Amino acid sequence: MPELFVNPEGAPFEIIDDPARLDAIEAELGEDLARRGLPASWGRVGVVYEDPYGMTLRDAVRRPDGSLGTYTRRLNPGNAPGVVILPVCSGEVVLLRHFRHSTRQWHLELPRGYGTPGAVADDDARRELLEELGALATALVPLGVVHPDTGQMSTAAALYYAEIEEFRDTGEEEGIGGTVAVAPAILAELIRTGGITDGFTVNAYAQALLRGLL
Repeated sequence: MPELFVNPEGAPFEIIDDPARLDAIEAELGEDLARRGLPASWGRVGVVYEDPYGMTLRDAVRRPDGSLGTYTRRLNPGNAPGVVILPVCSGEVVLLRHFRHSTRQWHLELPRGYGTPGAVADDDARRELLEELGALATALVPLGVVHPDTGQMSTAAALYYAEIEEFRDTGEEEGIGGTVAVAPAILAELIRTGGITDGFTVNAYAQALLRGLL
């Protein structure tokens, strides 16, 4: 994925990927960290963690003042874009009640999932609808993409509006505790009052609203 290591003109943080220089850079950073009482391993660059759900990279970078440092970022598997789907059935938006380990809370949110490396995002969106709602899309409209966390995540997510004719509760093994269908005005109120805090859901709602789909 060489596109992940480009240095656009004027980029204030220049990625250094010359193998001949990385050992020296790691040693320099490690010594500086050790002097500050921090683990020298924090200066190592490359893949620092990887599992089936993605990887964390630590890049060696030159800062705007010329000093060296590191920057970390997170990628989905194969950097394939995730998908988020705003499903509408009989004029109501279908939400999932989903328990998320990261926050240790239940959230109302739209169906979403990881992308499949090499697959078309439309196909991933249809797959997620089937897996999480048991639903087939009679219409699928792209709503653009969103970068969920530009400070940490390299991978974007593709947003979709979908029309479905029926759905059912499914996905208990993924922490899904049922579905809630609400009118678009109720969805807006939930967002306004903090009943929905999931950024993917807020963004997909805004994109669908701006396109006159809700």
